[in-house]
Amino acid sequence: MPSYDPNNIFAKILSGELPCHKVYEDDKALAFLDIMPRAPGHTLVLPKAQARNILDIAPDDLAHVMAVAQKIAKAAMTAFEADGITVQQFNEGAGGQVVFHLHVHVIPRKAGVPMKPPAAEKEKPDVLADCAKKLAAAIAAG
Repeated sequence: MPSYDPNNIFAKILSGELPCHKVYEDDKALAFLDIMPRAPGHTLVLPKAQARNILDIAPDDLAHVMAVAQKIAKAAMTAFEADGITVQQFNEGAGGQVVFHLHVHVIPRKAGVPMKPPAAEKEKPDVLADCAKKLAAAIAAG
């Protein structure tokens, strides 16, 4: 398996080199909105640890990422009046992974509304900012 590339786009977001629409952060994880969401509120949850994917992350770091993903999912149900949540996680190119820093997709879903195709279109920054504000408030409300 190839090694972790510290210059990947998510590493740059974690280091503050690139901006994001952050909805949650603690000492071990960061959650922010996907700029090409498959549905409103589509959030990415990343470990702060350098992990290429599920194949090389420490079990404790993976457990924390999943706990944060659950927190985001519960808040997204309220913030986006979702009927359900899709959780996705891809590993290596053959598994569908595009950015090689472990990340979990948490996607709020409405019954009968299909998800947009992956990387279909970039969302407007003001729409993302509004979604981030709603989701962050729901997370804080717990």
